[in-house]
Amino acid sequence: MRKFIFVLVLCVVVVGAAYTVRQHAHPAATSTHSNTPVMAAKNTDGFNKQAYSTTDPTSIWVIANKQHALHPKDYVPKDLVIPDVPLRVPGNESMQVRQVTATAMEEMFAGAKKDGIELMLSSGYRSYTYQVNLYNGYVAAQGQATADTQSARPGYSEHQTGLAADVEPVSKNCEVESCFGDTPEGKWVAANAYKYGFIVRYPTGDEAVTGYEPEPWHIRYIGTTLSNELHRTHTATLEQFFSVKGGTVYN
Repeated sequence: MRKFIFVLVLCVVVVGAAYTVRQHAHPAATSTHSNTPVMAAKNTDGFNKQAYSTTDPTSIWVIANKQHALHPKDYVPKDLVIPDVPLRVPGNESMQVRQVTATAMEEMFAGAKKDGIELMLSSGYRSYTYQVNLYNGYVAAQGQATADTQSARPGYSEHQTGLAADVEPVSKNCEVESCFGDTPEGKWVAANAYKYGFIVRYPTGDEAVTGYEPEPWHIRYIGTTLSNELHRTHTATLEQFFSVKGGTVYN
């Protein structure tokens, strides 16, 4: 009898030990909630948000807004080129963009043309001096408060990075106007820009985040890795994705 009891106790100990080992190896076996933080971490950490700087003006992920000026404020990209696309003002300084932007833009315009959409570059790179004159013109015409909703102050403009561009229909219909978003060209850009590494930088509904009125014509190159991730996660702005401060007030 004692031998039977000893064997029974030994079995219980062995089974218990095996169960404990199994629990440590597979904690999800005891709780349906224990896997949730792990999966969330994987989904969150699967994308490397540190792959490029958001403060270096040479980075394709640089964020320029009213809280984040370019450093230096008179930064000039070293690889400005004129893309092989239809140009609104051939020969003008603003027809330049950075080489990486030009390559992606040429591919995007070619893709649009295959779909029956013909786009034109309206404005690309703007130097610090160019932005001084542009911004001061807005202030003189509309006052500073209104100007700040439509134009960046010098040293705070995405256009100065060579990564941003204003686009429009070759027909010049709704040229740099809000109605561009309702044109076939504007709808195509909104639906397809991410495939080529661009985003519509100032979307409707996020004025308090970006600091600017909606600009359906203003696209920004960030590379396909990030543009596809923003599209996949339904994230509208760089500020929201990187948890970077934005807003309507300058620092």
